[in-house]
Amino acid sequence: MGRVSQAQAQENRRRVVETASRLFREQGTHVSVADLMKAAGMTHGGFYKQFASKEALIDEATAHAFGELARHHKDGLDQYAGQRDAAQRALIDTYLSAEHRDSAADGCPVAALATDMARDGGESEARRVYIQGVGDFADLLGTKDQDGITRLCTMLGALVLSRATKGSPLSEEILTAAREALKATD
Repeated sequence: MGRVSQAQAQENRRRVVETASRLFREQGTHVSVADLMKAAGMTHGGFYKQFASKEALIDEATAHAFGELARHHKDGLDQYAGQRDAAQRALIDTYLSAEHRDSAADGCPVAALATDMARDGGESEARRVYIQGVGDFADLLGTKDQDGITRLCTMLGALVLSRATKGSPLSEEILTAAREALKATD
């Protein structure tokens, strides 16, 4: 089998990072390299041609997930140009929706990776990116009446609890209560 071109190698790496970003948000960073590569449609052996270690991939996939989050928030703010309060209300509605609850793989890395980052506890690049992402998200959520940390904690807690109680009436009740509480402080 011949060598792949540099362009194909870059495309393979991109595909693995995107797949890892989704799988890590959906299942946690404990996903095996073999399962990850299978999901990306590649062989297990190809992993080490692209990455020095699984930790290196976790770093890159975490950065990718937070890059997606930042682009999503920027697009939302651009859509409501000059109307920060309306943009925040739309963000709250989207974040605390059944659709977001049900799609962790495409959802917020703050919620999805919290447990993995708490277990990490070290000085990894993924943890640095995570901490920066949490701070940036909190800054985005701040209002003149309420700090962003409080709002983020409310949103994050509600999302995590609604995922944990999915399938019960309590799940939707949690999302609704958090949306109403956050909008009441606008």
